[in-house]
Amino acid sequence: MLKINDAALSEAMRNTMRYVSIFIFLFMAISDMLDGYLARRNGQVTKLGAFLDPMADKLLITCACLLLASQRAHVADFLLPPTVIVLVIGKDLLLIIGFIIVYFITSRFYIATILAGKIAVTLQLSMVAAILIAPEVSAFVPGWIRFLRLLWWSAAGTAVLTTLIYIRNGSRYIEDYEHKNTSRKSS
Repeated sequence: MLKINDAALSEAMRNTMRYVSIFIFLFMAISDMLDGYLARRNGQVTKLGAFLDPMADKLLITCACLLLASQRAHVADFLLPPTVIVLVIGKDLLLIIGFIIVYFITSRFYIATILAGKIAVTLQLSMVAAILIAPEVSAFVPGWIRFLRLLWWSAAGTAVLTTLIYIRNGSRYIEDYEHKNTSRKSS
């Protein structure tokens, strides 16, 4: 996939590489959702899993977005805009920084998923899948590029919204922690 736009490759080889990428991406996305579902259903949710699962999502989306925005690996005629990449990856970087800040202040791991975060991840995964299948679908659906643009700006917008909500929630968590510790010291 890293050299999908290499001029030395035949069209058939480029398509084969993209089909393999679609398969790998969908396998990873579906197995991640199934793993989370089974863990919740069977009561096997752990703190480690609650930490690693979102990190795996971030890694999958970050890698896919970077590839789809690069000149060497993007899907022909469907280059992901740099602004979308900055907003999507920026959200993840800010969340990781926030997680670290909360840990250093409270000495506790605080992971609280929100609906907006789940919507953001779903839109981002859908965006990547829609771009990967775009050459085939756009041949049958004339407005596919307009749909893609709506999808990638929706994914970027929900990334911004999610970031703001997580910042607010993290700030409140720190304030509550500090208030409780101040109350204990006063007693």
